[in-house]
Amino acid sequence: MTEIASALPASDMAPQTTVQGVQALTVLVLDDSPAQRNLVCALLRRWGHTAVPFGDPVEALEVAKQPHIDLILCDWMMPGMTGPEFCRRLRSEVTQNYAYVILQTSKTDGAAVTEGLEAGADDFLTKPVRPPELRARMNAGARIVDMQRALVENNRLLETALDELQVLYGAIDRDLDEARRLQQSLLQDRFYSFDGADVSLFLKASGHVGGDMVGCFNINADTIGVYSLDVSGHGVASAMIAARMAGMMSDASIDQNIALSRDPNGRYFDLPPGTAAARMNELLLKEMQTDRYFTLGLGFLDLATGMFRMVQAGHPHPVVLRASGTAELVGEGGMPVGLIPDVEFEASAVILSPGDRLLMYSDGLTECPDASDRMLDEDGLIAIMERHADKTGPDFLERIYDDLVLFAGTDEFPDDLSAMLLEYRGPGSAAQSEISGHKMPIA
Repeated sequence: MTEIASALPASDMAPQTTVQGVQALTVLVLDDSPAQRNLVCALLRRWGHTAVPFGDPVEALEVAKQPHIDLILCDWMMPGMTGPEFCRRLRSEVTQNYAYVILQTSKTDGAAVTEGLEAGADDFLTKPVRPPELRARMNAGARIVDMQRALVENNRLLETALDELQVLYGAIDRDLDEARRLQQSLLQDRFYSFDGADVSLFLKASGHVGGDMVGCFNINADTIGVYSLDVSGHGVASAMIAARMAGMMSDASIDQNIALSRDPNGRYFDLPPGTAAARMNELLLKEMQTDRYFTLGLGFLDLATGMFRMVQAGHPHPVVLRASGTAELVGEGGMPVGLIPDVEFEASAVILSPGDRLLMYSDGLTECPDASDRMLDEDGLIAIMERHADKTGPDFLERIYDDLVLFAGTDEFPDDLSAMLLEYRGPGSAAQSEISGHKMPIA
């Protein structure tokens, strides 16, 4: 094959051009008759095509496999290999490029045509060859070859584009993984113990990153704050807003906490919950200027009295699981944060007794669908909570998650999941467990 390929003129390997309006082709002419072969090659060269003559079908087959061969004129009757046999071997051995094959034959019956087509021929030319008919069939073949070339080039461009997209998606996946780790770092501690109360946190994004966030912060010796928020939409934009709002409700930089104020003596105290929500609403509408909004549950617990004052801005109703094992919904509802300027957010309050627990959560829990698209809803969540009333802390939240997986039949959820569990022990009481600083597994 090397000797055959090297014997071809350099012009035979050159890119194709257009000659007198006809697409120039590289044509392999296979005929055991030198006279017939020379006649056809002369016509082809006169019309601007490149002719590659062969009399041996075995040698011709090796050259025919090369991608620069556009069209093959093949005689039917040849010693050692017939035209249909040549076509059959060519089609079985070449899959990357396609050469258009015209069989030359003196046979005119339908059986011969059928045999040639089944072997892989594209067209037929009756001997003796008439130049006008040969030229017409060459032009028809040129159109097919041109379409084949365009298809190959488009496939090449598509493969290149897909490779570039794969590289891009890989970079995006790495960035999203990093964003997920950064988001989870905001909840490295899933359990916090205060003097009289414990707080457990749970977060699971439906994608790489999510728009849910839960947390707590210490205000002073008498009061702690807890929150649960759910930013509309999914992905990076929602996660960035959730992270920023979480940063504004942290005791790491208490002077930047949007829910707090400071008296003349420098002592921090909690704002009325409705006022804190209004400050967030103004911030989101005027400073962030985004089309996103979020629902919010924000509350402050008086550790001495068990008084829990809260605002429920479009967020699901919190559930209070009493020490007796019964549960009830609390809260007054309200508008989400970031939809309407100057909206007033109504606050409400509930008294927690020692042993009571309060759960704030995103609607990813209650709107979780089962296999038949039936949602868990609030009654389903309450049933799960009552079923695991003997559990506490992170273990309690893990049991809720496990039951949610059983209900959905999968651990892949259509929405983010988040929950904040506030357990009130009473003033001056010791911690119920020695798991302060416990890190719940990232679900």
